[in-house]
Amino acid sequence: MATQHPPAPHDSTAGDAPAQACPITPVLDIVFSRWTTPILWTLNHYGRQRFVELNRNVGAITAKVLTQRLRQLERDGLVVRTYHPEVPPRVEYEISELGLSLAPLFAALTNWSEEHLPEVERSRTAFDAAGA
Repeated sequence: MATQHPPAPHDSTAGDAPAQACPITPVLDIVFSRWTTPILWTLNHYGRQRFVELNRNVGAITAKVLTQRLRQLERDGLVVRTYHPEVPPRVEYEISELGLSLAPLFAALTNWSEEHLPEVERSRTAFDAAGA
């Protein structure tokens, strides 16, 4: 006999559109895309940086991808881009106040990883050894 589930809740702010199954999905899409977290962490750790410095400090990211991610982060309000009309022009990037508000989240993830990643690795090793 099949179990019936109640209908999914609806978000009253979106008319008849159903609410997302996981309310943090939009945050995950913004903050945890492939390069967003390393860029924000780097800007938080090193402070204001020029593009070349940021590229070097993030590491293993192409200039094209860094440019795309910085534009998205600026659009999302997590990064501030400052253009200095000099010769040659100078552009600097820094984490915004909104971006800084993510620091407790990153600190919690750092603490979790320090505490639990060894356990994850042991679990992976055991799983792989079992041939599953």
